[in-house]
Amino acid sequence: MRARHESVLLAEVLDLFAPVAGRRGAILVDCTLGLGGHAAALLERFPAAALVGIDRDRRALELAAQRLAPFGERVRLARGRFSELERTLDALGVGRVQGILADLGVSSMQLDTAGRGFSFQHDGPLDMRMGGDEEGEVMTAHEVLRSYSEKELRRLLRLYGEELNARQIARAIVECRAERPLETTGELRRLIEQAKPAPRRGRKSVHPATQTFQALRIEVNRELDELRELLDQSVRRLESDGRLVLISYHSLEDRMVKHTLRHLATGEIEPVTGRPRAETRVIEVLTRKVVRPGAEEVSRNPRGRSARLRAARRL
Repeated sequence: MRARHESVLLAEVLDLFAPVAGRRGAILVDCTLGLGGHAAALLERFPAAALVGIDRDRRALELAAQRLAPFGERVRLARGRFSELERTLDALGVGRVQGILADLGVSSMQLDTAGRGFSFQHDGPLDMRMGGDEEGEVMTAHEVLRSYSEKELRRLLRLYGEELNARQIARAIVECRAERPLETTGELRRLIEQAKPAPRRGRKSVHPATQTFQALRIEVNRELDELRELLDQSVRRLESDGRLVLISYHSLEDRMVKHTLRHLATGEIEPVTGRPRAETRVIEVLTRKVVRPGAEEVSRNPRGRSARLRAARRL
């Protein structure tokens, strides 16, 4: 199956890396390689740059390797989580780098493959592991739904899905599994549709299962913990004037990125005066406001409509 794929906010990503990626010997890191769309565009635009591509999904790496093969030795690929950025770079003998990119969304390939269980639009097993079957130590969504208490389910739906009907959905899951466990995305979708009240007439809304599926995916893959590690390690591995570009797709990720960048750009606070210590600033935020796709891009690529880009420069 050939997955439909268009790299989100591509022009903006290229422009943000332009000041550093054109330098001879520049190394860029794509921490979420996916199908290699951003990576290919960066290599084409900046012929003097080399690129390290990282992804935890082996199939994605295989497809990206085919796409990036024309760039030869300028590309090195590694399987791993983006929370393992420093360990991966150390294994490749790479020190500080000039640019780091992370597109935190689920790839089109993962969404369109029913067997991965990411989408309620395709009936398949409740898996949701970013790394697939090879991540045997990671709980699947099925195991979360089977083993978590009603209180734990309610907590994760509220915290990670910002689901207002968390109580009703958690109770419905527990009542359902008392008879038989939920096995497929279709079964979970139908349960949520029955548990949530219908939206008011004329009110535009997302599908009732959207927030629950988001919450489960975040829990299964520990996405916020992974992002926290990525932010810490990225700043340590960027060369002076290096660029960090992050694209998130929901408010939890975006808030973490926003607050972390703001903190690093402010520096330590002088306890007596309450003023920031300029010498302790680590980065400069390059995006005064969050960058989102325009109407034309959204019409071409509806899956990118919720993308939110923020970027910073290492001081």
